[in-house]
Amino acid sequence: MSASLDDGGSRPPQTTDPVPTPASRRRTRERLAELRGPAVPPRPLDARALAALAANPGCRRRALLDGAGVDKGALATALGSPAPFGQSQFAIVRGNSFEARVKADGGRELLRLFGVEDPGTVSVPDLSASGPEGRTARTALALREATAAGGWTLLDHPLLTLEVAGSPVHLEPDAVVVDPAGRWTVVEIKSFPMVDGAADAAKVGAAARQAAVYVLALERVAALTEGAEVVHTVLLVCPKDFSNLPTGSVVDVRKQRAVTRRQLERLTRIEEIAEALPEGLSFDVRGCSTEELAAAVEAVPHAYAPECLAACEMGFHCRSRARAADAVQTLGRSVRGELGGLTTVGAVLAAARGEAGDPEDPAVAALRRARALRQEALDEAEAAACR
Repeated sequence: MSASLDDGGSRPPQTTDPVPTPASRRRTRERLAELRGPAVPPRPLDARALAALAANPGCRRRALLDGAGVDKGALATALGSPAPFGQSQFAIVRGNSFEARVKADGGRELLRLFGVEDPGTVSVPDLSASGPEGRTARTALALREATAAGGWTLLDHPLLTLEVAGSPVHLEPDAVVVDPAGRWTVVEIKSFPMVDGAADAAKVGAAARQAAVYVLALERVAALTEGAEVVHTVLLVCPKDFSNLPTGSVVDVRKQRAVTRRQLERLTRIEEIAEALPEGLSFDVRGCSTEELAAAVEAVPHAYAPECLAACEMGFHCRSRARAADAVQTLGRSVRGELGGLTTVGAVLAAARGEAGDPEDPAVAALRRARALRQEALDEAEAAACR
């Protein structure tokens, strides 16, 4: 897919890829079910995982496993590389409790952050429907009705859809608020504290990347809704100081939205990755041996980086394989980019010692210069110690 610069508008990402036919979609679903295991229910892909996937669009392994709905945590455990990944049960309970408080009494505390004092004047539509497709359609209808009504509307856990690498992904933000001017604002509720008006920068950044995915999904609906505008600032709601009182902060996600949009457009379509795999290959943890699972995983190219350890359940397995292959990816993306065609640590050391490599290669020249400077410093230190 071709990447395009962010235009700051509310149009959905554009693509020149051919529109998949119902038959091709059915074949893709069947193929992904075979890879996952016919009796294994797909694991849904949420906005947090989608943001992590967009941060590493070159990893076909993660794209395929997520697209097929494979439980990467169970797969990593079966391969002997379990990852301490995910929230603790205590954090989940605390988060649910805080969200319930924010939305209690018709969303009074939440609406207060928008300047609405009387929740009785705000419409809260019922978004329940049969299945994810039904909920998605009900959400789109509620957004259109709210925009046309010209009043305040609170959508509690709406369901949105975003197409990722040719496969639809269902996303569920905490809330979306529609104001009388037809502006749609994503609300992200987190249980980490906001002390003196500021929260942990890393956690705010992760929340912004997650909210940017919701913004992209909302834009697809807004493009078909007259008078609608998706706001590119989201409301982050957190506990104030060390209390349980909700407080809000407006976070601009235009940068995160633009980056996520470009990265998602770069993802190879899932069916292309699946079609390149041999028949009979499966990631079914319950039906395959460890050796079969390892072979299946190795059949899909990956793009490991140290950041994967905090964002992907397969990170520790991929790191062990990268280390076994002596790959320079274990040193980080920036180092890998500087080394050019030198793809292994052994090749790097050989080039630095002058045993291999083209002297005209800037990377090789830089390595040899660095080695010469290191040796010079060591010699000077040794001479000083002898005096």
